[in-house]
Amino acid sequence: MWGYLLRRLFESALILLGITFVTFILLYLVPADPARQIAGRSATAETVANIRDQLGLNDPLFVQYWRYLAGLFQGDMGRSYLQRAEVASLIMARLPASLMLMVTAIVTELIIGLTIGVVAALRRNKPADHSLMIFSFVAISAPQFVIGILLLYVFAVQLGWFPIGGYGTWAHFVLPSVTLGLLGAGWYSRMMRSSMIEVLNQDLVRTARAKGLSKLRIVTRHVMPNAILPIIAMIGIDIGLFMSGIVVVESVFGWPGIGQLAWQAIQRVDIPVIMGVTMVSATAIVLGNLLADLVAPLIDPRIKTK
Repeated sequence: MWGYLLRRLFESALILLGITFVTFILLYLVPADPARQIAGRSATAETVANIRDQLGLNDPLFVQYWRYLAGLFQGDMGRSYLQRAEVASLIMARLPASLMLMVTAIVTELIIGLTIGVVAALRRNKPADHSLMIFSFVAISAPQFVIGILLLYVFAVQLGWFPIGGYGTWAHFVLPSVTLGLLGAGWYSRMMRSSMIEVLNQDLVRTARAKGLSKLRIVTRHVMPNAILPIIAMIGIDIGLFMSGIVVVESVFGWPGIGQLAWQAIQRVDIPVIMGVTMVSATAIVLGNLLADLVAPLIDPRIKTK
């Protein structure tokens, strides 16, 4: 296990290094000029040139990248061009809000998705199964910003059950969590249904029935532990989906997380902040997948780490 863990950590470090390189090149190729954004539209060409020189934007690409990488290895993500603050401080100030939203969204999608998947599998080819699968398809297909705006209009504006936006109380978590969770719930429900049906047709279930075990005991003790294994792997992948979708959701609900910070940085071409948020998001994705790979053998000893 330790050898496997060290190898995976080394591979993860290489992946993160590659992400920094690709992201840096893409931002370097963006036609927008960060110096012009800082100086303002009325600034002279001389002022813009001075700002570019101060920020080191006139240096060759690989010189800029090496300077960024050297700082990153020392724990320095740089300073925001526009906010004049350390990128690490800006991210740390907003990260707790995003993490709490991510956790509540994962819990939401698991509760909704697994419940739908189990019920659909136990009612296979019946009206309940067809209706739930249609709901799952809609949840997967609908854009998150559409779901978010629809939930805001119905439950915040019309009914007044939840606040329109902001952050602070449990009520603020409900609509953003549901908006983020519905997409994953659709995937989980379909996967759980397929996995449940596969396990229900195995010999272990027929043996349990022959022993006279109740249907509830068969489902909870034999079917669920085996059917849930693919779900565990998906949770790690889900972190990546949340990091991509959280930008839109946080913007819709005015959520003060790193998604909103990233959106503001993209609009202003604040490269250090974009790089910092990208690194944090990529690290979360890599660690999420690694954690899923390490937990799976603990649930099912038949899975071996190599």
